[in-house]
Amino acid sequence: MADEWGIEPGYHDTGGAWRTASPETVAAFRVAMGAADAPPAPAGDRAARFVRQGTSPEVPPGELVLEDGSRCAVGGPLPVDLPLGYHRLETDADSRPLFVVPHRCHLPASRVWGFAVQLYATRSRQDWGMGDLADLRRLARWARDVGAGTLLLNPLHAVAPTLPQQSSPYSPASRRFRNPLYLRVEEVPGAQLAGEVLERAAAEGRVLASGDRIDRDRVWTLQRSALTAAWDAGAGASVRDELDAWIAANPVATAWGVWCVLAERHGPDWRRWPTGLRDPDGPEVAAAAAASADEVRFHQWLQWCTERQLAAATAVLPAIQDLPIGVDPGGFDAWT
Repeated sequence: MADEWGIEPGYHDTGGAWRTASPETVAAFRVAMGAADAPPAPAGDRAARFVRQGTSPEVPPGELVLEDGSRCAVGGPLPVDLPLGYHRLETDADSRPLFVVPHRCHLPASRVWGFAVQLYATRSRQDWGMGDLADLRRLARWARDVGAGTLLLNPLHAVAPTLPQQSSPYSPASRRFRNPLYLRVEEVPGAQLAGEVLERAAAEGRVLASGDRIDRDRVWTLQRSALTAAWDAGAGASVRDELDAWIAANPVATAWGVWCVLAERHGPDWRRWPTGLRDPDGPEVAAAAAASADEVRFHQWLQWCTERQLAAATAVLPAIQDLPIGVDPGGFDAWT
């Protein structure tokens, strides 16, 4: 039973054992809630009540406002069939939250373990100075063979295709697309069409791979040169049907391609673009898209390639991707 400050005396851990809160912990909570300069019984929202689903503890007479907005009169034992959720108990004395919570945490029939992976730092002698999706595939095979059941990845979301490259994975331009910086360029369909450009870029990439520092700007410059050369030589045409199908299934990819083209021309922050380009549905954006159809398709192709390599890596071992809480306010998601 919670005390007058709404602090429970303890909790059941995931194994079902009761853990009693120490007096020092309870005292610290009270001080944090204002006990040093407030009366013992706080009013209003401070004293939340937690009720396990299926139980019926006593409550004073009043009205219970359920999470969906419906109301019911209460007094004495609570109904045992209250739904899970964040409700509110209103009485003559006060109004306080009443949370109906599950009886216990869900525990799977079998548990798995895995590695937490910062992919950019998962380096190999084959990448171009930064961990990539081929490195992830190789790591997944090894992790699976030693008994792991999953990998936890840093966010792999897309940033602007400009320099300097955004180094933090937690402020992407978009959470709907991936960062092609993680591509293994040699494995992109049609990459060999880049010929000597690919060979030179790969040689420089191997030099970067031998160092300790991750230079995202240099990695992207090398990758972009090889990928552009491959595209200009017909890499996109070689996968036309598959790319068309992917674009049809991901219609927002067209807007993404347009944003990338405009970002390369006007900078990565759409709020600083010419006024007519700040509206993604405006006529100036439509005109720019029509005039740059091949460049737009290039950026769509990069996304298709990235998704393809990520799917190959996670087919080996399931992966959980971390999710940024927010996005870059000057990026694609904010623009759209």
